[in-house]
Parts: sequence; structure tokens; C-alpha cells
Amino acid sequence: MSAGLSLALLSIHGLLRGRDLELGRDADTGGQTLYVLELARALGRHPRVARVDLITRLVEDPRVSPDYAVPEEPIGPGATIVRLPFGPRRYLRKELLWPHLDGLVDRCLAFFRARPRFPHLVHSHYADAGWVAVRLCQSLGIPLVHTGHSLGREKRRRLLSDGRKESAVERQFHFRERIAAEEEVLEGAALVVASTAQEVEAQWASYEAFRGRRLTVNPPGVDTSRFAPPGPSHPADEGLDLVGRFLADPSKPPVLAIARPAPKKNLARLVEAFASDAELRRRANLVVVAGTRDDVRRAEEAEREVLTELLHLVDRHDLWGSIALPKRHAPEDVPALYRFAARRHGVFVNVALTEPFGLTLLEAAASGLPVVATADGGPRDVVATCRNGLLVDPLDTAAIARAVREALSEPSRWRSWARAGLRAARRYTWDGHVERHVAACGRLLSRERKRIRRGAAALSAPRLRTARWVLVTDIDDTLVGDAEALTELVAWLREHEGTVAFGVATGRTPDRALEVLRAWDVPTPEVFVTSVGSEIRYAPDQRPDAGFSRHIRHRWRRDALAALLSTVPGLVPQRAENQGPFKLSYDVDPRRVPADEEISRRIRRAGLHARLVSSQGRFLDVLPLRAGKGLAIRFLSHRLGVPLERFLVAGDSGNDTEMLRGETLAVVVANHKPELECLRGAERVYFARRAYAGGILEGISHYGFAGSGVPQQVTA
Repeated sequence: MSAGLSLALLSIHGLLRGRDLELGRDADTGGQTLYVLELARALGRHPRVARVDLITRLVEDPRVSPDYAVPEEPIGPGATIVRLPFGPRRYLRKELLWPHLDGLVDRCLAFFRARPRFPHLVHSHYADAGWVAVRLCQSLGIPLVHTGHSLGREKRRRLLSDGRKESAVERQFHFRERIAAEEEVLEGAALVVASTAQEVEAQWASYEAFRGRRLTVNPPGVDTSRFAPPGPSHPADEGLDLVGRFLADPSKPPVLAIARPAPKKNLARLVEAFASDAELRRRANLVVVAGTRDDVRRAEEAEREVLTELLHLVDRHDLWGSIALPKRHAPEDVPALYRFAARRHGVFVNVALTEPFGLTLLEAAASGLPVVATADGGPRDVVATCRNGLLVDPLDTAAIARAVREALSEPSRWRSWARAGLRAARRYTWDGHVERHVAACGRLLSRERKRIRRGAAALSAPRLRTARWVLVTDIDDTLVGDAEALTELVAWLREHEGTVAFGVATGRTPDRALEVLRAWDVPTPEVFVTSVGSEIRYAPDQRPDAGFSRHIRHRWRRDALAALLSTVPGLVPQRAENQGPFKLSYDVDPRRVPADEEISRRIRRAGLHARLVSSQGRFLDVLPLRAGKGLAIRFLSHRLGVPLERFLVAGDSGNDTEMLRGETLAVVVANHKPELECLRGAERVYFARRAYAGGILEGISHYGFAGSGVPQQVTA
């Protein structure tokens, strides 16, 4: 801490660069993009911060600028955008990134381990980055800070209340994955940063893992050097070149909306409200800046639907001459548009179905422009603080029209709102936000210092003997099952002794694992990952890794969990020899047992923390949050000093799933259980044609592992 904080920010979707942000280009490049960029720069300026890495996705796609393929981009003193590749090279919308997030976890681990020290904490933004950050912080033993920006439960609720079909919104937005990730983040985070009290009380509070003491309210800032009221230094006609050509009378007060063409932004209802009110149409113009577009037909599905509906509404209501709907705008056009509206005594409107905060409302306030805002979400707090406009039900078209008409009707009240907004906006600064944030992080790190030191000690213990490659395999039905193929694999291991470290990862206890290996004449592995990844031991004397045990003890209350799970129908504790200090194992009666999601809910409601690992529909293992085969492999990567891309891992069943994802070279043997079919087609997962040890040998050849065979593509 004396040398200054080192912080890692994760914001992984959308297009992020240090200049000329393409805000509104698509549904993923919006307010969050600007938020994280301004936050990173302001943190970099803070005297107690030494380094800020803003980690995002590296994109190589001819459809977007080559700027997004640059691995590192300095964005200010002490702050750098770091772009890491994961998944396909092309640009993808955020809903399509979920299957590839394991790869980013491993890329981040490699990036951090190449640095002189780990960051003091990881600060994730949105659910996808939160999912990644949970796993990073579990592996590294450092605190997680999270900002949600938009929450899945709230967005799903509003879309359904607007008449959307549940199956359609699930297919489009993947809410099940997103909400599960948000629960996991809320459970694992040491601190959650909300922008408003409403976000805490009405949104985060609906989650099962909600614990109010871990949430803090810290509103973001607005750049008052960009967003300012009209003045002598601003041309009187600024903004006119962008929208004037659309309007029959550009002198009318503009009803201005600036938003991405996303369903939740509710732009179509705003157009309907304007079109349905004859007085409003007579007195005002409507200016809708809905991102940037080239050919509507080539836009993403959700954007295409919104833009097509807007154009249809304009034509149906014959709004030509009364509405501006420009195709493109540059970042510098946005402040000019606010001032264009303010000069003409217009109003800014944000009637999103729900809005976590509403940065555009602050931008409007800083520009001297009153607002009409959605009553759902953070704008309640913003308008209450700024006292510069009205709130409205975003589902009530007539109410929207009335509120806009009212906002334009009294010049004296308009001026009062404009002055109040200007005064309030000066209190929302990024430097103020960061001052509060750094203080909160300092308190967090002080509170967690003992646990952080223990984690650092576990990871900084002396490395074991150097091996260039590591082969780790499940035992039952993967390593053993075919004596002839196993003999061939053992011969290969002996041939590569000294170059390849051999390990097993099993649900069995250490003693039971050794019994099986001896029965099949398998040489003693150098590394044992046992009890479903809740123990690591080393040959020749089965010495336990005490550092790993300390690492996974975090938030583990075994006796309380056992008592709680004894009340769950369909769970039968296995024999004592199958239990462990960091593992509770159960046989499952599938006719009576609730779904894993319901068991997880019960655990969260009790204020407990655990990871559930199901296998074959018959077994359930309950582990600490930091345990599991996958996390144990990543711990070993650091301990052995071998990059994950030099680990070959093999498995056959559900409790191997986490181990088989990410940057490792994964092999699924031919006799695998159906539950692993979800990995087919995933990156670096090879489905072998041979069973048991024969499948492992086939995978060795497929990858050219340790110089064997001819390397092929690392996708199945």
C-alpha cells in the first residue's frame, strides 16, 4: 500500500478505446464504456494509486477499427487499457461471450503472473466481467469489487411487464446465465458499488445473496469540461448541422433523446407519445439520437427491431419535418446537442424501462437542460438531487406526453430547473467519486489484510521442481478402464519423465486414489488433486499443500453446511471415508432432490457459502468457494511455474467440467458421460474417438503435447 494501489478494472464487452468512443454504435457500447474509461483515468490521477489496468477484449475484425486489436493503450497518467484475446477473433455482442469467459480467466491469470505483483484488488463491471472476476479472485486470494451497471432481474422484469414473451427475452438476453452470475458476484464480492440508493434497495435487494453491509452508494461523475451550458465560446448554431436538415422549423424547442437502440431504452414509446399529442407536435420537435447506423438491415437483431420500429412509427404518424433521426454522430456532437436543445428551451427525455443511474441525465443537467426521466431506477435519486425536471412512468404513453408538454410550458420554471441542474451537476465529479472509492478500497484492504497476506503466502511458497509440461487426468473411467491403453500411456509417461509432470484429479480421497492406481499398476503421480479439488498433495510422501488448504478455507463453515443440507430431501450423506475437511459428499435421489439452483438458494439464504459439483445425476459434492478441480489446476499452474496452455487435462464426467474449460489443453474421452456434451465445439476441448487412456493418448497426439505427434487446431 505504501507504494500505491495497483488496480485491475474489468469491462469486457463493447468497443473500448481511449479516444473517439463509438458510443451508441451498438447496444454494448454505451454509458458503461464511458463510465469505465473516465473511472480509469480519474483513478490513475489519484495520488494513492500507482497503476490502473483496464482490461477488455482484444478484437481483430475488419468491421471495426484496428484500434481494438492493440494489446495495450495508455489512456492517461498511470492508466492503461489492456486488451486480452479470448474466444473468436471477431467482434461479438455480449450475450455471445458467455461460452468463452473461461478463456479470459486464464488469460488474466497469465497477465497478472507476468507482472511484478498481483493487483491489490479486481474491480469488475457488469455481470460478464463479474463472472470472470469471481474466479480470478478465488484463484489469487484478493478482494473483488463490483459495479453492476444494469441488473438482470430488473431488466428482465421490465421487459416482461412491457409485454415481451419470456422465452423470447431469455433467448435474446441469456438472463438465466446473467442472473446466476450476479448472484455469484454478490456472494463473492467484498464490496459492491451502486450509483444510487434505489439500486441497492429495489434492485440488489431482490437477490438471494444480498447483504447490505457489503454495498456502498457512490454516484459517478460528469465531465464538466465537455458538458457545459451554452455560452459565448459556443457557436450559436452548434448542433444545427446534425439535425437541422430533418426539421421544417429548427427553432422549435427540441425534445431530445440520446440512447442506444436497445429495447429497454423505450424509444418507440417516446415517439408514440410525441406523435399522439397534437399540442406537443405543434410546439416542439423530436430529436432522437439512437446510436450510429449504416444499413439497418445489417444491424444486430435487437437493434434492427428497434430502429425498424422507429422508422415505421415516423412514417405511420407522418412525423417528417418534426423529427430528426440522424444516422451518425461523433462524440463531440453529444455536448453540442445538449446545448442545441438548451438554447431553444427544450427538454431532455430518458424514459428507459429501467435505468440503473442515467449518466445522460447528469450530462443534460451540466448543460443547463431540464429533464423528463423514467421513474424506474436511479433517475429517482438523480432528479431528487438535481431538482431539474419530472419523473414519469415509462409504460404510460399518455403520461410521457403530458410530462414533456408540462416541462416545456412554463418558461420561468424551465429556467429554475436549468439553474438547479447546473448547481447540482457540479457536485457529481469523477475526482470526487474516486476520492470516495479509494477511501472505501483502503478500508476494505485494511479489514482484509490478514486474509490477503495468507493468500499471498500460499501463492508465494517455493515452487516445486521444474517441469515444462503437466498432464493431469481423472482416474475412474478416464485413466483406468482399458489395461492395454493404460500400459501404452504409462510407457509414454516414462519416456517423458523429467519433462512432463504426471498428476491425477479425482473425486476420491488420497488413500482411495492410491489404492486404485496400485491395483492398475500405475506409477505414483507427482501431484494428487483429490476430493474433487479440495486437496492437493505431492509425491513421494503424499505431503499436503498447506498453502492450498489455507487458501480454500475462506468462508467455509462445514458443520453449518452439513446441518443445513441434512434438511434437503433426496440428499444422502456418503460414507465417512468419502468425506473430507473441505468436502461434503452425497448420493442423490433424483426423484426427490431439488435442483442445484434451489440448493444454492437455500445455502445463500442461510448466509453460507459453497460450490456445488454434480456428477452423473447421482452424486453431489459440496466444496468451499475456492475449491474444485479447475481452481486447483490453476493453483498448480502458479505453484509449478507452468503456464496453463502447457497443461493437458482429461476427464469423462460432470465433476471434470470446470477443469476442462479455459486455456488448458482439454481431452474428453470417448466413454464420457452425456453431461460433458455441453463442451463439444468449445475452444481447446478435444473429444477423442478412443476411450479411457487411449483417449488421453489420442489427445496427446492431437495437441502435439510435449512434442508428441503433430499439433492440430485447438478447437474440437
